[in-house]
This record gives sequence, structure tokens and C-alpha cells, in this order.
Amino acid sequence: MATGFTDFLDSFVKGHDNRQLLAIPLAVFAVSLAILLVSFASSGSPLLLGMEFQGGTQISMGTTDSPAELEELYSDYPIMDARQAGNRVIMQFGVMDNEEQRQLEDDVMGRYSNVEIKQIGPVYGKDLQVQALQALLISFIGMAIVVFLIFRSPVPSFAVVLSALSDIVIAAAFMRIAGIELSLGTVAALLMLIGYSVDSDILLTNRVLKRRGTVEEKVSRAMQTGITMTSTTLAALVVMYVVSTFPYLVIPSFTQITLLSQISSVLIIGLAADLMNTWLLNTGILRWYVLKPEFRGRFNR
Repeated sequence: MATGFTDFLDSFVKGHDNRQLLAIPLAVFAVSLAILLVSFASSGSPLLLGMEFQGGTQISMGTTDSPAELEELYSDYPIMDARQAGNRVIMQFGVMDNEEQRQLEDDVMGRYSNVEIKQIGPVYGKDLQVQALQALLISFIGMAIVVFLIFRSPVPSFAVVLSALSDIVIAAAFMRIAGIELSLGTVAALLMLIGYSVDSDILLTNRVLKRRGTVEEKVSRAMQTGITMTSTTLAALVVMYVVSTFPYLVIPSFTQITLLSQISSVLIIGLAADLMNTWLLNTGILRWYVLKPEFRGRFNR
């Protein structure tokens, strides 16, 4: 399957000029960026924030009541989610004042046994927001510096950085559309995506700039290796997504592992975007760069 896709993509790249290759990924990048900007303008945040980043209360207890029944029972409180986890139900609530918080805890403690309560204040949530943003920015800036030190040329380095940025923006836009909250788990997925995307981009750039042969031959060889690498990762992530999202289809007592499901889905979309950005966007920029008249014969030999 990977071989057939590689042949198709190789033929597509060879059959289109650089502007045509750039048009598709740049259009997707622009639409994704617009989605995040509209979300930011309407809600004050480009993504839906999980409990870790906006504060709230999570209550887990042993009960035979269904999540739907509990949502109805506690509808007077700012309940955001209720889900089954084995023989327990986990409820998540938004930020409440102290009196409302106390009433909720007394109600739950009086009705159910084996109750666990986890609370995150809005101030601490804001601090985590800043720390998560700093982690993303530092990782991205560090990646950009390393890429420039490797290639010592602004255009190829810019192409790698732009491709990685586009991967993250597209994955983030997917999170907004799919209603996936930004949590510590999905932040980790976005950080992993930086590494995955740079890996294939550096492979392509290194082959084109430092190997012998025509540009088309070097792109084709890099594509065979790069798509095989990405395909194996995607296959593992698809298995992870299916197992964490639909375990009850095999064993009815098992429930969805929400965090793993969200992480795998974000990475799947991000790697799919990386296939487009590496082999269309990055290839188009590199091919334009190495075929410039002043480099004739230097990279195409």
C-alpha cells in the first residue's frame, strides 16, 4: 500500500510545477490558520481548553448510574462531561464559586461511595497555559536553530520550519473542529509532532542538497524512504486509536481511553498533514531553490 501511494505521489510531484505543488498545502495552511483566528476572536482562545488550562473539578466515583443520568442529576452545576470508566463514572465540571463547590462535593459524597475529587483553580490553569505555550515556542525555536545550523542556508531551513509550522497549525485546526480539548496530553502530541515532521523534512533536504544525482532522482529516493517511515508510524497510531477508542467492541466491559484516543487522533492528522507538507510544500520550495541559475550544476548532477 505504501509503495502504491509512493508511486502515485512521485508521479504527481513530477507532473506538476513548483507553483502547483505549493498551492495545495498553502491553501490548507491558510484555511487552518483562519479557523484558529476565528476561534480566538470569538472565544478568546484558538482551541478548546481542557480542565488543566481553565480550571474546574473532576469527580470520579463508583456507581451503577449511567453518565446520561448523572448529567441530568447534576444539570444545575456547570457539568461539562460525564463518561464511564470501567465500574466508575468520571464527571468534569467547570469553575464554580466556593459555596457551589462545597454543595456539589457534599451532594456527591452523600450519594456515592469511593469518591475521588480533583480540583484545579483558574489561576493555576492560567499558569499551565503559559507554561504549555512556552514549551511549544521553545521547542519550535530550538528546532529552527538546529535546522539552520545543519544546512547553513536560509531557504532550505525556512522550508523545513514552514512545513513543521503548517503541520502544527493543521493539527490544531483539526482539534478545534473535532472538539478535542487542549490538555497536557494533546500538548505532548503537538510537541511530538514537531519531531516527527522535522524528521522527514530533514531527510528530504539532506538528500537533495548533499547527495549526487538529478533533483528528481534524489526526491524520488527520499520519498521512498520517508513515506515508508511515516507509514509505519501511522499504522501504529491507527492501531492505538482503534484500541483506545473502540475497546468495548471486543470486550463490552472496557471503556474508551479518552486521552490516548485524542493523542493518537491528533498525531494521525498531523502526520497526514506532514505527508502533504513534506512532499509538496517542502519539495516545491527546494526544487525551486536548487534549480536557480546560480546553482546550476551544483545540486543537479
